[in-house]
Amino acid sequence: MYQDLDPLLLSQLRLAIMSYLMVAQEAEFNVLKEKTDATAGNLSAQLSKLQEAGYIVMEKTFRNNYPLTLCRLTPQGMAAFEDFYRDLKTYFDAKGG
Repeated sequence: MYQDLDPLLLSQLRLAIMSYLMVAQEAEFNVLKEKTDATAGNLSAQLSKLQEAGYIVMEKTFRNNYPLTLCRLTPQGMAAFEDFYRDLKTYFDAKGG
C-alpha cells in the first residue's frame, strides 16, 4: 500500500536542502545556494518554510563583519526526512498486479 508523502518535502528545492543537510549536518546559506543552484530569494523562502515546520533551525551571526546564516536540521527534520524516504520506498517496493 502506498503511503502519503510529506507535501513539504515534495518540493525539489526543499528536498535538496534536506538531503544535503542529512549528510552535512549543517551548512552556510551560500553553500546551500551553490549546492542547490537556487536563487537567494527562492532559497530564503524555502528555508523559511522548513524552519516554520520545525525541520531546520537557522542561526544568523557574523563572520569578519559579514552576515552568516547557518542552517541545521532538527531532530524533527531528521525524522521527517527518514519518514519521507521510507514512505517513498513503498512506491518502488509495491508489487504490480
